[in-house]
Amino acid sequence: MRDWQKETEQRVEWIKNIVNESHAKGIIFGNSGGKDSALVGILCKKACENTLGIIMPCQSNRNYTIDKVDGENLAQKFGIECQLVDVTPIKEAMMSVLPDVEMPLALANMNPRIRMTVLYAIAQQKGYLVAGTGNRSEITMGYFTKWGDGGCDLNPIADLTCTEALDYLRWLGAPAEITEKAPSAGLWDDQTDEQEMGITYADLDRYIMTGEGDEKTKQKVESTRARTHHKRSMPQWYGNIKY
Repeated sequence: MRDWQKETEQRVEWIKNIVNESHAKGIIFGNSGGKDSALVGILCKKACENTLGIIMPCQSNRNYTIDKVDGENLAQKFGIECQLVDVTPIKEAMMSVLPDVEMPLALANMNPRIRMTVLYAIAQQKGYLVAGTGNRSEITMGYFTKWGDGGCDLNPIADLTCTEALDYLRWLGAPAEITEKAPSAGLWDDQTDEQEMGITYADLDRYIMTGEGDEKTKQKVESTRARTHHKRSMPQWYGNIKY
């Protein structure tokens, strides 16, 4: 069993150091009502009193119902300041001037990019840092939107697989409504992470941690990891200049 108490102390200290070194006044994160968001919010609140979670529904019905309620319940239980910003009008305005963008995934990926723009706008206004919420399993598979939810100033759970994050969240006493629901990016109704990635988190995490798995799992993870390498890299800049 992981020593979550010790890890909490280490992660909280890590967050505090970054905030202090940056001379930031607080931390902001996207409060999606999901597991990773909840874990990041709890850790940031333990490290910094000025922690703000922004709930940002966008078109999907679940954003306005289950996700919103779960995000509000988390904030209430752990004393996290919470704010609602409905970004659907922003998405609709963008779609109105982008008539040629029809690919479903391209349209769906607009959501996290809009949300990150909102987070950074508020963060700059308040002098806060933006906390990311991606776990190791998602990062390995490139299961995040480039320059969307992949954009942040710090990420205190990037080393934790989905399985580990869930165990940690349960240890922290997060609401069961959050820990028991199927992981989903919430980009559209009935979406689930596992269905979209084509692999279960159990198989993925086992392969990440032990290198074990059937041939289908190995091929799926390695091919996806290679295909999404660009998401985990800084932009390629021409010239061998030291900045």
